[in-house]
Amino acid sequence: MTTATSTEKTTMPSHYSNLLELSRESNLIGGSMSILGWDQEVLMPEGGIEYRGRQLALLAKLEHQMSTSTAFADALAECEADGDLVDDPTSPSAVNLRELRWSLDRRTKLPAELVEEEAKLSSEGMHAWKNARAESDFSAFAPSLKKIVDMLRRKAECYGWAEGGEPWDALAEDYEKGCTAAWVETIFTPLRDRLQGLLDDIMGASTSPSNAFNEIELPVDQQKAFVRVIAERFGFEFNRGRLDESTHPFCSGSHCNDIRMTTRFHVANVNDALGSTMHETGHGLYEQGLLTEHIGTPMGHAVSLGIHESQSRMWENQVGRSESFWTWCHPLLAEHFGSAVSSLSFDDVYGGANIVRPDFIRVEADESTYNMHIMIRFELERAIMSGDLDVEDIPEAWNSKYREYLGIEVPDDARGCLQDIHWSMTSMGYFPTYTLGNLYCAQFFEKAMADHPGLHEEFAKGEFSTLLSWLRTNIHEHGQRYRAAELCEVVTGASLNADPLLRHLEGKLRPLYGV
Repeated sequence: MTTATSTEKTTMPSHYSNLLELSRESNLIGGSMSILGWDQEVLMPEGGIEYRGRQLALLAKLEHQMSTSTAFADALAECEADGDLVDDPTSPSAVNLRELRWSLDRRTKLPAELVEEEAKLSSEGMHAWKNARAESDFSAFAPSLKKIVDMLRRKAECYGWAEGGEPWDALAEDYEKGCTAAWVETIFTPLRDRLQGLLDDIMGASTSPSNAFNEIELPVDQQKAFVRVIAERFGFEFNRGRLDESTHPFCSGSHCNDIRMTTRFHVANVNDALGSTMHETGHGLYEQGLLTEHIGTPMGHAVSLGIHESQSRMWENQVGRSESFWTWCHPLLAEHFGSAVSSLSFDDVYGGANIVRPDFIRVEADESTYNMHIMIRFELERAIMSGDLDVEDIPEAWNSKYREYLGIEVPDDARGCLQDIHWSMTSMGYFPTYTLGNLYCAQFFEKAMADHPGLHEEFAKGEFSTLLSWLRTNIHEHGQRYRAAELCEVVTGASLNADPLLRHLEGKLRPLYGV
């Protein structure tokens, strides 16, 4: 692939070179916004929030103007008329033109003032959410969320949606092209039924793994060193990225050579820090696997959030919760934490990493209950966007669904409807990508195992380069060459389905619980 793109680069016509330069200039602003957003979550003093909102709003407006300018539209149209650039639909030039056209058509539906308003509301909303979460008081966040919801409804109206669709569909398109609420529902409903059967069996089991690993107290500074070693061993290059702390773990950055990951720590839950770090490392590895020569163009961007999530969940779950991983990692615990973990057996750590327990916090959820959290948020978002659920009624609706789906009583807003940052960032239509990611992840991993049957033997030795190399070749380096559904078929030879995920969960959890 590198040779082909390099050849194209030396022979590309001037009008195509001009278009790519315009695309890269626009992306420079987007990357700068990303770094400012990272800084806001990690380093910025609280007093800077108002001015940061203004900074981000202006940059968003400038990026929108650049990417929808007459010069950009004319350059794109000229390239589209050049048959040599689009003859091969999977060539970098054809892919870039296809995705730039999609983006231009979508962006031109939004007035610059709305784009600027969204950036400002996102910056202010994240700040309001963080403070409200600290106080466990949804009413303190509700005014900001009302403004965000009103803006998102207007945004959806600008985009429009297909006949028979709904406002949520218009927003989901930004995260997973072609995604609609009706389509998600057809996937979620049977998956929920099958998961519920597995959960019922597990909850009725007479035995369960030890939970000692999730209760032991370990110094945070030692946890920081430990999770950094794991990220580096997986293949994350710290000369091209960072790992810091934030209230809600995330991965961002400006391009493949500047990736910013965050995680979080609790004295009494090293498994949360480990899981969060492995998850964000999966995102970071994907970003670092995009080709440098395509920075600032669609070929240098990830396919979709569902595919992105497949990468984070794979390293967190298929790798990080596997028996083979803990064969290697169990002795590593002693190297980092000494006598404090001497009481933890292999069964304690492997079992503890795979405890199934309905709980309140999505990012701390086990693999089998995790998707229930996503389904709850999806249903709430649809109701919010359609106007069937008012913002002030979100806590009651949230708690009711947790009672229905997971059989638990939410104790407070911090562990309930304030736990996620996404709505404060104006990201609605986003949550189903997590479950789609789980489905893609399981299907990709089965194919990787078929191609390299010795992966688990390598994991047991702390060797992960074969898997990373497979992901680089089959997913990362393609950029946006394929849309998500097509990529799945190209890589695995089959369309997306739930069977691999259910095989993964049942194959691991039924033996652990003796059911």
